[in-house]
Amino acid sequence: MFPAWVFFIMLAASTDLVRGLGVNWGQMSSHPLPPTDVVKMLKVNGIKKVKLFDADPKTMKALAGSGLDVMVGIPNDKLDKLSHDYEFAQKWVKENVTEYLYEGGVSISYVAVGNEPFLSSYNGSYVKTLFPSMKNIQRALDEAGVGQKIKCVVPFNADVYESPSNKPSDGRFRKDIMKHMLEILHFFRAKKAPFVVNIYPFLSLYQSTGFPQEFAFFDNGSPIRDNGAQYSNVFDANYDTLLWALKKVGVANLDIVIGEVGWPTDGNGYCNNRLAKKFYDGLLKKLASKEGTPLRKGYLEVYLFGLFDEDQKSIAPGDFERHWGIFRYDGKPKFPMDLAGQNSGHQMLKDVEGVKYLERQWCVLNSDVRNLSKAQVELNYACSLADCTSLGKQRSCDLELHDRISYAFNEFYQSRDQDVRACDFNGMGTKMTQDPSIGDCIFRVQVALSAGERRHGLSYALSVFAPLFFIMSFFTPH
Repeated sequence: MFPAWVFFIMLAASTDLVRGLGVNWGQMSSHPLPPTDVVKMLKVNGIKKVKLFDADPKTMKALAGSGLDVMVGIPNDKLDKLSHDYEFAQKWVKENVTEYLYEGGVSISYVAVGNEPFLSSYNGSYVKTLFPSMKNIQRALDEAGVGQKIKCVVPFNADVYESPSNKPSDGRFRKDIMKHMLEILHFFRAKKAPFVVNIYPFLSLYQSTGFPQEFAFFDNGSPIRDNGAQYSNVFDANYDTLLWALKKVGVANLDIVIGEVGWPTDGNGYCNNRLAKKFYDGLLKKLASKEGTPLRKGYLEVYLFGLFDEDQKSIAPGDFERHWGIFRYDGKPKFPMDLAGQNSGHQMLKDVEGVKYLERQWCVLNSDVRNLSKAQVELNYACSLADCTSLGKQRSCDLELHDRISYAFNEFYQSRDQDVRACDFNGMGTKMTQDPSIGDCIFRVQVALSAGERRHGLSYALSVFAPLFFIMSFFTPH
């Protein structure tokens, strides 16, 4: 018989989180959950690292004393001023970094300067301002006495490198940004900072006609052989394309962090819980094995994307943009997920506790309405102001017209916090207290927010009227 302590050590070892696993916490939601409740959920699930896209004060205060390792972010729209105004960089570091470094404060490891600033679709908008911004932020960190501990990084999209043959060994950085990349890469090497890259196998499948579906997952699909290495999935091929590009410019030994990787669950035929679970099961098993890639064996540091669905994200790249969360809008997990990478199959993440909802009621199309063409005009209006990205063929809400209209009415009604005026629709809307959800199509009851949270959500709601356009490009094999 095993001594009891041996059993418990074995149990703990089998349930430890994948080493280095973090999660992206975006907040582009009309009804964000209270940060203190989210932090509690992260800790209950054993998640120890979070990557933010800003340094929102409420979020930072909630992270204080949590022990979570944090990467804070600087949005692209601040790069211009940061690049030529050192006092602004000092002020930003003081208000968003050192402000939280008191005993029992926030454990900050990285400051992410910009977010995918060299995307080809940005047409060079940030090419001249990124590196000066990095230098000013790093200088401010150094002068504050924290530059050795907190590193300045840049989350790059994988389109900063390319392969003319679609083989990893032909990997190289784009010619139009080569000069600037060299400056940044040598800066990383001097400061011992990692190269942060976002890799999305889903987008390789989504964007490329004829892309072999099995190559987007980790099921040992038909391999690609290249320079003595063998690739059975696009994640490994993409990662090693970057390694070749780094090697060719003399910085082969830079550490690499995967800043974003994930799979959306709605908004496209390839987006559902089944395929998302398949992707995450394969990824987490791979990370737990510490097998690395053909060119770099061992542990990989990875941040999953993302934590919650975000109904205020731009849908310019596709409707799936609002459905990357491993949790729903209300903090409930979407599917079983084993963060230890053991593929236990049925382990559910713990949800956010204490979530408060609006009254249990819905707005739907009145059954007496016969002129659906007029009702469809109201559907179009509702969807222009609320999130209808789950509606459509091969999506979770593949519905008949009457039910589509009801879904749109309810989304608008819930987004307006069940304001009685938001269920009128020229007399065609009606309220009901029996859940109208149909199969996998959830008619939501929205989260209830305090006045302060509502204003925070409104700021995101207003932001959707700004033009936010970008297209992600990723390594695509033949």
